[in-house]
Amino acid sequence: MSRLFAALAAILLLGACEGGDIVIQPSTTDSSVDNSTNNSNNTNTTSTSEDNPCAVYEKDGSTFQGEQVGANCVYSPSFVDAGNNLTVNLRIPSLPDDGAHIFEGSLFVGRTHDTDEGLANAGISRGGDGPTLTVEAGATLAFQSSADFLIVNRGSQLFAVGTREAPITFTSVSDIEGSVGAEDVQQWGGMVINGFGVTNKCDYTGSVSAGDLATSDCHVDAEGAAGLDESQYGGDNNADSSGRLEFVLVKHTGATVGNGDELNGISFGGVGSNTIVRNIEVYSTFDDGIEMFGGAVSFENFVGLYVRDDAIDIDEGWSGTITNALVVQSATDGNHCIEGDGIGSFDSLTADEVEATISQGINSRPTITGLTCIVSPNGAATATHDPGAGWRLREGIFPTINDSMVIGSFGPDSGDSNYCLRVDNRSLQAAEDGDLAINTGIFACAEKTRGGSLPNGTSVEAWAAANGSVFADINGATDATANANTDLQLLEGTPPVYSIDYTTMVVNGQSPAGSPERGSAHVGGLSLGSADWTAGWTYGIHEGNRAQPLWFE
Repeated sequence: MSRLFAALAAILLLGACEGGDIVIQPSTTDSSVDNSTNNSNNTNTTSTSEDNPCAVYEKDGSTFQGEQVGANCVYSPSFVDAGNNLTVNLRIPSLPDDGAHIFEGSLFVGRTHDTDEGLANAGISRGGDGPTLTVEAGATLAFQSSADFLIVNRGSQLFAVGTREAPITFTSVSDIEGSVGAEDVQQWGGMVINGFGVTNKCDYTGSVSAGDLATSDCHVDAEGAAGLDESQYGGDNNADSSGRLEFVLVKHTGATVGNGDELNGISFGGVGSNTIVRNIEVYSTFDDGIEMFGGAVSFENFVGLYVRDDAIDIDEGWSGTITNALVVQSATDGNHCIEGDGIGSFDSLTADEVEATISQGINSRPTITGLTCIVSPNGAATATHDPGAGWRLREGIFPTINDSMVIGSFGPDSGDSNYCLRVDNRSLQAAEDGDLAINTGIFACAEKTRGGSLPNGTSVEAWAAANGSVFADINGATDATANANTDLQLLEGTPPVYSIDYTTMVVNGQSPAGSPERGSAHVGGLSLGSADWTAGWTYGIHEGNRAQPLWFE
């Protein structure tokens, strides 16, 4: 600031001495956005032209810029597309008058490489080696069809740092045009972010505990990998950084692509722990909300609303954390709140191979704290994938889930596997051994549990109850809000997504025993007694920023 004032003073003095006009060009930098973690050499910024506010970059002596069409900016496939990947740094500005950046094709950041030699020749070994895409607070990026999606390749980074007052939105053209339905999906593809983190789809030497885990030729095809859409993830660097996402909404996604994959809201392939992800929402998605294929990226404040498959999908050795999350299924659709798998391709492995993976410490080992799941007991007749349910933990996953709850009581049970908790195969042994922990869990579904028994014969329900969980006895549709039922009181507020203080909750007519693991006054993702981290930026929850009320209000 002192240098700025000194420079201005010198300019004014010069103008006074020589009598000339002083022209100060407006800054193109949004100072409200903290990009302090972006250490890239980003030299391509927004145009200073007053006639065209669209994003612009230079490459090989040529200038490429979007076309201004009304309040929007339109980018043709010659600007960027599948096969025409972004290979230089690019900044996408926020546009006035609710303008959106409309892409006529896909947006792929950096190039993918499926060999160690290819990565080495390109100088790519970690996040930050490739190009950086920076999206300014308040910007909206829109895509035209389910064939179009966004990929951040290994080595590249995405810095999409919004604010509560100016979130960043990735959505469809139909959404910005106002023709999309409240729960429409497959309006565009979705997001794929790839990193150099650990995935147990690859072979490793050493172990996590010994600190000598290593691999080579680890190049796993990401979802959507076919032809020009191909990309890979994987490596042995769980501290890799793919950038930073804060106050980001991803809406109306999903597609079945050329190789049969179903794209999620956001797929995180081998994304490392130095990737910052806070305050993100996936809204109305065809497949999963967020899916982690290995890596160690962590999440703080996550919303999954109207996800038709699994809101939180875990696989291939993900070892990150989720702190504070709210999942709300549609009244008639949605599968699991959590589908947690420990080892990729589990069914094709021998028992010895499974144990070898676990001994290396590269099975999934996440920690989830403060999760509220409001699932609908929808059945096979209306489900896009499978009926609504709570948590399914299997295939050698070793999770720790604290202060969380599943509520499936607002509608009548369909009779189609609308369970709250299911533990299967190698994860049953993990529960018996103490490698799978659920601390202060509350479950309110007509079908309490499913799956087998622990190897010692203990049922999943008895095991969970002995370790501090509480199961409500549900008979028919039961309102779990404070003013409706004297036997089950878990939620309050407008809308009723806020946890009642734990000491005043009621389950089966009495207060649950124990206390929250993290030392707070509530379980679940939200409480009226705490700051509402969903207020002001999320879509679909609060009046004034949604297309329809929540179905259980």
